[in-house]
Amino acid sequence: MSADISPKTPITAPDHVAAATTATPAPTAKKLSRLQAGMIVDDYQLEEKLHTGGMAALWRITDLRQRHGNADGSFPALIMKVPLMFSIDDPTAIVAFEVEQMIMPKLKGRHVPKYYAAGDFDTQPFIVMEQIGGVSLRARFDASPLPIDEVVTVGIKVATALQDLHRQHVIHLDLKPSNIMFRADGEAVLIDYGLSRHDKLPDLLGEEFHLPMGTGPYIAPEQVLGIRNEPRSDQFSLGVLLYHLATGERPYGHPTSVSGLKKRLYRDPIPPRSHNPAIPDWLQEIILRCLEVDPKARFDTAAQLALMLQNPEQLRLTARAEKHGQDGFMSVLKRRFQAAGAEPFAQYSVSDHLSQAPIIMVALHLSESNTELADDIRMITRRLLQTEPGARLACVTIRKTSRIGLDDGMVQDGQNVHVKQLVELKHWARPLQVRNDKITFHVLEAHDPAAAIIDYAHNNNVDQIIIGSRGSSTIRRYLGSVSAQVVAEAECTVTVVKQRRE
Repeated sequence: MSADISPKTPITAPDHVAAATTATPAPTAKKLSRLQAGMIVDDYQLEEKLHTGGMAALWRITDLRQRHGNADGSFPALIMKVPLMFSIDDPTAIVAFEVEQMIMPKLKGRHVPKYYAAGDFDTQPFIVMEQIGGVSLRARFDASPLPIDEVVTVGIKVATALQDLHRQHVIHLDLKPSNIMFRADGEAVLIDYGLSRHDKLPDLLGEEFHLPMGTGPYIAPEQVLGIRNEPRSDQFSLGVLLYHLATGERPYGHPTSVSGLKKRLYRDPIPPRSHNPAIPDWLQEIILRCLEVDPKARFDTAAQLALMLQNPEQLRLTARAEKHGQDGFMSVLKRRFQAAGAEPFAQYSVSDHLSQAPIIMVALHLSESNTELADDIRMITRRLLQTEPGARLACVTIRKTSRIGLDDGMVQDGQNVHVKQLVELKHWARPLQVRNDKITFHVLEAHDPAAAIIDYAHNNNVDQIIIGSRGSSTIRRYLGSVSAQVVAEAECTVTVVKQRRE
């Protein structure tokens, strides 16, 4: 767990923008003592104060009752987060801690800290969670601009973590360097849910306060307007992070007032390649798309953003990629008028939004012997796309390689097999008439087709796989077909299209 907790302070604070003073704070403890090393709170012994932020402190603790053992008999490293009841007079800080206590028990998976316990405000408020053994992204910001490969890798990992969070009905709404950790194996972990919004829980902050909440440099334009149920707000914050990591500059500076924040509703940032010419045009395209004022102009989901960062050659470039300067006076003036009449509240849930923008993967084996099956798969795909107009389609085929030795099948009859299969994929998909920015094509090289399909679906947050099944010979029944293995092991919905019987 990070030892860097930034304060949730009023609008005049240097780092955060938060509502202040309009609500009654949550009940405080009957009689609280200032915590010190060696004290015991609910059978947790405080060992060492790791960090004190503006609203809470982090303590390394020992579980005296050893309640949280791992399956292998070991015990996890624990930390306790405790609000600073004696030194804060901002009611939002108390409410934010209540929000975090509500949300954290609902979260699961490798991209969030594991939750263990919490204490009530009528005794001693706290949250006990795992201590993440890695480092925060904040440690790399002083070294920016970073190598482009590292910037892209960070983007993929954080976008993947955001998609996992959004699937759990949570929008983070305070994504910044100190709230992003990396485990020892490199996986991103998102921390600090005090400003977050859970689709299925009461939004205490939204109900009680009416000023923008977030961290000045990273807050999305719609958050400035009071919108807290737009998952693409996190995508905007990630765009700010990628801009800074790639250029060493903040796209919107460091505003400390509401009027300063509102400038991002109409003033576009300097294109990142103007700061760092080494940035490729496709990365500028992605960053500026994340930073669009209108959430609808960004990527539909964080999963689709991660997909494009992993496959930049399939990204359709627009005028964003070639921008060298900020927009002119008339464009800015037009956006100012639009911002003045902007709708203050979005009217959908996180789960509804994700369901409208799934990633659909079609796993194909194209050959002259199974054209009817390929046609049937295309028909099923067309029907699905008609019911999911916001979907992104990933067309995948496998070029099977040898387990041992050199594979000399890369070139056959004077043709590059990889390119040949890529062309065949595009030819198969052409009748679907999918927009270029909604479809990608992938030839995966692997000796195990089923494993390659399952890995691709996992790594790219695929929501549904469409795959063909070519028959049921004795050998296939005995060994198991590719489609059967995909059905058994894939983490998403799988639709199997069977070959027609003669």
